[in-house]
Amino acid sequence: MDFLSYLVSGISLGSIYALIALGYTMVYGIAKMLNFAHGDIIMVGGYVIFTMCTTWGLPTPAGIIGAIIICTVLGVVIERVAYKPLRKATSLAVLITAIGVSYFLQNAALLIFGSGTKSFTSVVTIPAIHLFDGALVISGETIVTIIVSVIIMIVLSLFINKTKPGRAMLAVSEDRGAAQLMGVNVNGTITLTFAIGSALAAIAGALLCSAYPALSSTTGAMPGIKAFVAAVFGGIGSIPGAMIGGILLGVIENLSKGYISTQLSDTIVFCVLIIVLLVKPTGLFGKKIDEKV
Repeated sequence: MDFLSYLVSGISLGSIYALIALGYTMVYGIAKMLNFAHGDIIMVGGYVIFTMCTTWGLPTPAGIIGAIIICTVLGVVIERVAYKPLRKATSLAVLITAIGVSYFLQNAALLIFGSGTKSFTSVVTIPAIHLFDGALVISGETIVTIIVSVIIMIVLSLFINKTKPGRAMLAVSEDRGAAQLMGVNVNGTITLTFAIGSALAAIAGALLCSAYPALSSTTGAMPGIKAFVAAVFGGIGSIPGAMIGGILLGVIENLSKGYISTQLSDTIVFCVLIIVLLVKPTGLFGKKIDEKV
């Protein structure tokens, strides 16, 4: 029964990683940028919900919608101010800029909200499910997180493959220059990608802080890194890969905590990633792309 409990908790945690990884994989797959500030947008979303619902006393749906709107706008502003001028810059310049944006958001939150940890009130009101005479308890947060993650993955896949903006994203990811020659608004497409990724970060922030109700300026830092690992694990650029990679990562982490060591769980996660990349460098669902020279 302990195994089932660890498994369910791992799938719940992995679903949060998957939501965050979807934002990573979209931005990298289309814009070829590693937005390491993505995890901190999760933290911003958490603080927006905390402020609107706890401090101002607004209803939970208003807080979630407010977080999605503010995080979406923040993602667009970051893309326009920090990343757009670096379209033709080296990957190292973009990476350093992303790290700078990440630290800026963390320190801005520290100045505004202080260094203390806030107690976050869960946005989920669904009661827990008790199975096997109460031996296995599945929390409402777990149920909602898994359902939301699956729905978002399906909607994103349909959006990218069936809509005009989605096909524009595919074209930009394949060949930015050729897409521009065919009339695709490359800048607008990349901005839309950042907007969608940031909206997903707000949802992930709400679910993450509901499952682990402690909010601080560094709340999104480690989950952001692990979500990036999940995106690479599943094959960065692949939406199903991000989902599967996130869930596998959460399950491995939870089983490691339960059966091996809480202190070594992160080490085990990264070791598994290294082994996977040694065997399949493109990740589980990634595709090898031959570059013309």
